[in-house]
Amino acid sequence: MAGLATVFGSGAMSNSVAEIERTDALFVIGSNTTENHPIIALRMKQAVRNGAKLIVADPRTIPLVKFAHLHLRHRPGTDITLLNTIMHVIVREGLEDREFIEARTTDFETFQKNLENFTPEYGEKITGVPARDIIEAARIYATAGRAGIYYTMGITQHSMGTDNVISLANLALLTGNIGREATGVNPLRGQNNVQGCCDMGCSPNVFPGYQSLTDPEVRERFEEVWGTRLPDKIGLTASEMIEAMLAGSLKGLYVMGENPAMSDPNTTHTLEAFRKLDFLVVQDIFLTETAELADVVLPAASFAEKDGTFTNSERRVQMVRKALSTPGRAKDDLWILGNLTARMGFNHVFESIRALGYKVPEDNDAKQTIMTPEQAFLEAGLLWPGIRGMTYQRLKNGGIQWPCPSQGHPGTPYLFRDSFPVGRPAFRSITPTESDELVDSDYPYVLTTGRILFQYHTGSMTRRSKALETVAPCPFIEINHRDAALLEILDEDPVTVTSRRGTISLIARVGDRVGPGVVFIPFHYREAAANLLTNNALDPICKIAEAKVCAVRIDKVGPTA
Repeated sequence: MAGLATVFGSGAMSNSVAEIERTDALFVIGSNTTENHPIIALRMKQAVRNGAKLIVADPRTIPLVKFAHLHLRHRPGTDITLLNTIMHVIVREGLEDREFIEARTTDFETFQKNLENFTPEYGEKITGVPARDIIEAARIYATAGRAGIYYTMGITQHSMGTDNVISLANLALLTGNIGREATGVNPLRGQNNVQGCCDMGCSPNVFPGYQSLTDPEVRERFEEVWGTRLPDKIGLTASEMIEAMLAGSLKGLYVMGENPAMSDPNTTHTLEAFRKLDFLVVQDIFLTETAELADVVLPAASFAEKDGTFTNSERRVQMVRKALSTPGRAKDDLWILGNLTARMGFNHVFESIRALGYKVPEDNDAKQTIMTPEQAFLEAGLLWPGIRGMTYQRLKNGGIQWPCPSQGHPGTPYLFRDSFPVGRPAFRSITPTESDELVDSDYPYVLTTGRILFQYHTGSMTRRSKALETVAPCPFIEINHRDAALLEILDEDPVTVTSRRGTISLIARVGDRVGPGVVFIPFHYREAAANLLTNNALDPICKIAEAKVCAVRIDKVGPTA
């Protein structure tokens, strides 16, 4: 999807959160929005109250289903088949936007032919979703005046995650639901300021602003400003680093604000890799499971203890102002990084700041050569036109959405209004592939993982809250009542769950939130870490691990109460 690669590669929403209330149809897939993004979920509920129709595609009966017109409970790992069958119906019934397709896309005929065998009946067989619901979903989405797609890691954390995202882009292009208000393809970011981190180049293949490091012109521009030679080869992704550690080719690691010892799939594999390192530095606000393995721990500042900018899912850059002093010897991230780089003799970055009129020291004393957050932001604007029009003075009056290329520019609520970044995007014919690990007689249940409302990610912060621990104190596994009956398991019974990689113990919650053959475990709990079970098989393109599908066995512990 050449023309859409820029925004989808960035993980940013093509549209704005406020626009959700003005949509006519919402397609939420792979996103437990009310528990993972509760404020955005409020907008979705308001859209339904305003008359919008909500389609939820999820293997679980998540809380948002209560507000949905239609729930497509598909089997984990069958997203592409579900989407292809929906698009088959759209084309078969002539509901595609021909004017948009002809004016702004390419390769539709080949794509159309690829959809021919994806009938609703075939879709029902593979996904478990009734054919009538597939047809209704297609009609709702395609006939809506304005329809938006919203997804999260339920789409991306698969061995075919890239193809899942491309399929969503196909659906938006097919119906012309891109480049207009209250439409679009909208990934909802999973962690605070992860969008800002990616914007600033925290990916192994790009510089800030998603500019390719393999492009000689881009690299030359950054080298000129930074005053040093830069690599021309793409680096390792986080998942590839694990294999490099095990192979002995990666010997040192610096981890900031991340807890891979809990969050990475196949935890045993990850811990083995970390223990092979010669040197590990962890920079965090708490002594996490990963920090416990470190040779050096650098205590960092929380969001309330520093100045700077955060960027949210809708590309909105907002100022953060220091409200508290850091405890003990903790320092903010920029202070730590500035001191480290200065002590390494790397002070060239200040040449660009001098060009902006700032006075900076001429000597190499680290205490005097630490960039301020505002200076760093201005330098980023020099190199990334998408934020060049933003200044701290403007941001004091409220957040601004990139792209914002000039001082008089108001920011961009939604993308692709008149054109795509690279010409006319091509439809991509996607053939479904199976998940890396399927059920068998030894491991007969499909495990999917995720978050719950009252805990967050690996629990580094939320599990230190007495109030949250009172509400959600312990790990659990959701089991369908039919499966529980076969296993003679009652609600709240202790069970063990075993995959090809490990075993954990926790309590059962019996009901209908998951369908037969599917189980769910939240991954927040150290004492029953779900990622001891999950599979580290990778998507071949983006190298994201398949945390959402693996095969497990469930065993009852002791007699029924």
